[in-house]
Amino acid sequence: MSRLGIRRRLLLVVVVAVAVALAATIAGFNALLTHSLARNAESLVRARAAAELGSLRYANGRLVVGEAPDVAAGDAQVWVFSRGRTLEAPRAGGRVSATAARLAREPARSLDVGDTKLHGEPVVVGGRRVGTVVAAISLAPYEQTRRTALLASLALGAVVLLLVAIGARWLLAASLRPVTRMTRQAAGWSERDLDRRFGLGEPHDELTELAATLDGLLDRLAASLRREQRFSAELSHELRTPLSRVLAETELALRRERAPEEYRGALEVVHRGAEQLARTVDALVASARYEAGAPHGTADAFAVATEAAAECEGVTVIPPPSSIRLGVDEELAERILQPILENACRYGRGSVQVTIGRENGAAVYVVSDDGPGVDESEREQIFDPGVRGRHGSKDGEGAGLGLALARRLARSVAGDVKVAEGAGGRFLVRLPTA
Repeated sequence: MSRLGIRRRLLLVVVVAVAVALAATIAGFNALLTHSLARNAESLVRARAAAELGSLRYANGRLVVGEAPDVAAGDAQVWVFSRGRTLEAPRAGGRVSATAARLAREPARSLDVGDTKLHGEPVVVGGRRVGTVVAAISLAPYEQTRRTALLASLALGAVVLLLVAIGARWLLAASLRPVTRMTRQAAGWSERDLDRRFGLGEPHDELTELAATLDGLLDRLAASLRREQRFSAELSHELRTPLSRVLAETELALRRERAPEEYRGALEVVHRGAEQLARTVDALVASARYEAGAPHGTADAFAVATEAAAECEGVTVIPPPSSIRLGVDEELAERILQPILENACRYGRGSVQVTIGRENGAAVYVVSDDGPGVDESEREQIFDPGVRGRHGSKDGEGAGLGLALARRLARSVAGDVKVAEGAGGRFLVRLPTA
């Protein structure tokens, strides 16, 4: 069974179940028919014996045979016995006649001899048995009826089984055809077809429920693949700058012999780059953990801004009136805020300011610069990976991934990053509080 397909297994189960049900039905029908025919034959032979009894007369100590009524007509045979003598006997075989003679000496009973049924009925007059009537009928018509019914029921059962098998095969094929089509579609979709779905609408039966479940599974798989692709792009973007610094510094240090102080300075640059690499990896890993449902840490909002601003020159961080605790790890909060500050330093003309406050239970950073700002038509586009604003930066650097990374990291912890109204560049970074 395990080697057969599900359609063949279901078809086999249906055919076997119907065959068993038909066999039981046919057997039961023929058993009831046989019992009914036997009762009819018994009733008929008793009626013939009773009719013959009604035609007998007892006179002068003798039993006189009269004419039997029409109800006894037919293929019945009758024997009349009285005091050891046979008063009436039909033409019958020796075995049947011998059995009739034996019934003349026994109480009322019925016997079957071959295809003949006999019934003996005593003749009692004045409390004394003066004779016996034995009636016989042929069982051949009943046997023929039984055989005909058996063959007809078997033929009908075979036809019904064949029709059920054909109907079940067609119904199963029609029912499972969409499943086969869905299987082939899913097998034909590659990893690039992330937006392909079955799209059968709201579930209203088992098939549409399966399609909806598979659509949900494909959504989760597509989201997972997109996260992996985005993670790779963001990791490449975030690690490019510190790696470039480390490589450049080591190449300069190895190009010629230098004084110990110069080697120390180079090592300090390499160390800072390695620390930045470690913080970047920790932030991205923490973001992945948060998206998977891991618990969040806490950090001081002002300390996070100060640390993130250390990588840029000319950034002024205004402390909040009172201490604000963020509901995220310090490394992750820095990685959210740092691309916004780097963007402000890159596009600003010389002044970058960070203010910290509270709004609706969340911590809000406002990063503003005196640069050209962001066009209204680009306020959402600049958060797409690889998209840069229309106004170029001062140094021409940037791959267009920093803002996308900042927004994704912020949203992974129930925060957000967006462009605000105002002169120059103005970004709002909203993070949850502890």
